[in-house]
Amino acid sequence: MIRGRRTEYLTHKEKARAFIVERLEYFNQFYGYTYGRVSVKNTKTRWGSCSKKGNLNFTYRLVLIDAHLADYVVLHELCHIGEFNHGAGFWKLIEKQMPDWKARRDALKRVRF
Repeated sequence: MIRGRRTEYLTHKEKARAFIVERLEYFNQFYGYTYGRVSVKNTKTRWGSCSKKGNLNFTYRLVLIDAHLADYVVLHELCHIGEFNHGAGFWKLIEKQMPDWKARRDALKRVRF
């Protein structure tokens, strides 16, 4: 791992964790899901992921982008607890709390990772 990247990760990791946990708690009040561990990692290619065991993983870089885009990532992974796929039911779960999810997803794709 490149030294500067590791330093950036260590600098932002706990701020990212606090943001992510706060946003998970906010969104989950509308869903009531039970999820496992929440991890903040120094990933190279993914904004977030959800394991079959219900563990949620996120990159620390979420605190370096616009909060409304980071919210999309947090909600996206949370909704995988309810639907572990990208089928129509999954997108309906997201739309329940984020009607503009398509615009946010498209904007996120333009953010340099």
